[in-house]
Amino acid sequence: MIITLKKGAPQQEIDKIIHEFESKGLAVSMIQGTDYNVFGVVGDTTIIDDRIVSANKYVENVTRIAAPYKKANRLFHPEDTVVNCGGVKIGGQEKIVVMGGPCSVETKENLMTIAQGVKEAGGRMLRGGAYKPRTSPYAFQGLGKEGIDYLCAARKEFGLPIVSELMSIDKVDEFEEHVDLVQIGARNMQNFDLLKAVGKMTKPVLLKRGLSNTIEEWLMSAEYIMAGGNENVILCERGIRTFEKYTRNTLDLSVVPIIKNRSHLPIVIDPSHATGDWRLVESMALAAIAAGADGLIVEVHNDPEAAWSDGAQSLTIEHFKTLVEKGKKIAQVVGREI
Repeated sequence: MIITLKKGAPQQEIDKIIHEFESKGLAVSMIQGTDYNVFGVVGDTTIIDDRIVSANKYVENVTRIAAPYKKANRLFHPEDTVVNCGGVKIGGQEKIVVMGGPCSVETKENLMTIAQGVKEAGGRMLRGGAYKPRTSPYAFQGLGKEGIDYLCAARKEFGLPIVSELMSIDKVDEFEEHVDLVQIGARNMQNFDLLKAVGKMTKPVLLKRGLSNTIEEWLMSAEYIMAGGNENVILCERGIRTFEKYTRNTLDLSVVPIIKNRSHLPIVIDPSHATGDWRLVESMALAAIAAGADGLIVEVHNDPEAAWSDGAQSLTIEHFKTLVEKGKKIAQVVGREI
């Protein structure tokens, strides 16, 4: 971190600022100029709030040399992180993991049909919402614990680890016991109390990017989880809100190489929520594989027209099978496999 003081800052104030940093275990190097005094701060500067430093009337500018996230930073962790999700490993340079399943768990029979289709098509994990955050309070909110029970039954029957969304701290114990990969949805990406809670869990976390959040804010949310002790975090890009109306959101595939460069964490793409249109899902999924994504999470339903939620963006089982087959070919081109 580099801090520039305004011209004429009194020595007493300079000494006070330096002492404050040194008291936190940081090393300070001072450069005295004719017009400005500049000093560099070295050490774990994540404990420093830029805004508090900038509030000092004698401070001209505060510049960070390294990103404020440390545990999620590739600079401090050069090797790719591989996360074990109930026996399925996500991350690294070889396997690309495809997850499929309904937006919402509806009935046990329906879920079993979809799970069987996902398994036979080549999917390796089953997704399904038991607790659903919905824009409208009148929309279907999920089956709750009953939905989790159905997911567990499908896992037992077909051997597919399950991923489901955790919405509140009071359900942490339930998810710790039953769910293989705990999803934190886009709306909760900056629910910091929830992030702290999952940071204490032993189960891996799928962290979706917020609707209007920057990449750094997303990585800082991952840092919250990792700082709590849970370093098994997978990032998930699901589209961001822009001015465009032809898609539900705008899928930012540029985040894949950016994340690969800046972080060691695996990244998964959700083309279903990103586009909101099943006709766009396959092409975006294949593009994600080509871009270097470590996995896909796709909404699949045996009868999308009758789905209780998000049927318009759900693939049929047959379409999902086609996607996986095409994905295998793209994966070969980039030196990986599904």
